[in-house]
Amino acid sequence: MTRTRIFSGIKPTGHLTLGNYLGALRQWVTVDQHRADALFCVVDLHALTVDHDPARVRRLSRQAATLFLAAGLDPALCTLFVQSHVDEHTRLSYVLECTANDGEMRRMIQYKEKSAKERAAGGSVRLSLLTYPVLMAADILAYGADEVPVGDDQAQHVELTRDLAVRFNQRYGHTFTVPKAVLPPVAARVMDLQDPTSKMGKSHGETSGIVYLLDEPDVVRRKVMRAVTDSGSEVVHDREARPGVANLLEILAACTQAAGDGDGGPAELAARYSSYGALKKDTADAVVETLRPIRERHAELCADPGYVDEVLRAGAERARGLARPTVDAAYEAIGLLPAR
Repeated sequence: MTRTRIFSGIKPTGHLTLGNYLGALRQWVTVDQHRADALFCVVDLHALTVDHDPARVRRLSRQAATLFLAAGLDPALCTLFVQSHVDEHTRLSYVLECTANDGEMRRMIQYKEKSAKERAAGGSVRLSLLTYPVLMAADILAYGADEVPVGDDQAQHVELTRDLAVRFNQRYGHTFTVPKAVLPPVAARVMDLQDPTSKMGKSHGETSGIVYLLDEPDVVRRKVMRAVTDSGSEVVHDREARPGVANLLEILAACTQAAGDGDGGPAELAARYSSYGALKKDTADAVVETLRPIRERHAELCADPGYVDEVLRAGAERARGLARPTVDAAYEAIGLLPAR
């Protein structure tokens, strides 16, 4: 029986956060690498869609790969690699650009938000910011992925991937597997502790509401204890009316479930608290304990850089072998002359 194949990745646009772990990495480690033929990627080409420091992108790419391993991804169970190490991603991306249309690219929510922000600041928008959802589709379709574990902010891009796969298959013959997005059940989108209406993002300029995976315990506690709450004092789980408290409850639920401390969801946890202070203290403790083994393992891996290099080399080799037949088939199907 053929195993389900999954693909997912994270952009090295900033230091990885608690949101990256609870929304993606934890699911990869505890579930996905065990149940499926899983490929996990540092999608470094996506980091080039905005103004960037080349040295920082390289540094963050390596740090992300090291944190993937520190969080518990096992190269014996999954394929871990860097996107730019596998040429098939960019080869397929252009073919899919020839399948996509301008209108659907400009409807992408992230493009509209980021381009508006850039123009408001007097800057220009790179063409790659418009087209990168097609590269994301190539990332997925090159491997015949059945499932794509994503946060809810990326679900629209997976829908585009599905549309492009179906369109290509109808026009040129069946070539691609049509994937589906898979959202984690809890804390799919961890919010900023200082602005609970915004996602806890890697690349935000203001970092006081962002918990990074490599933050020291005292820094984590300070950020959580200073988290914005809401008017009133009742602890309830209500994303619309009480976004600050809801965020803390969801983080606590995700961390305690990951630790095996119970099956209480955010609403059930809310009933246990009569004050914001107690909720914050328990959330801070839970986050510190969740991140402690990751920080310790990261330090060990940094002391052995050759191991990380070998994991990425072997991962890219396997990924290349999986992707090349599909990309070659797409080239032939769309009408390109095969190289001999």
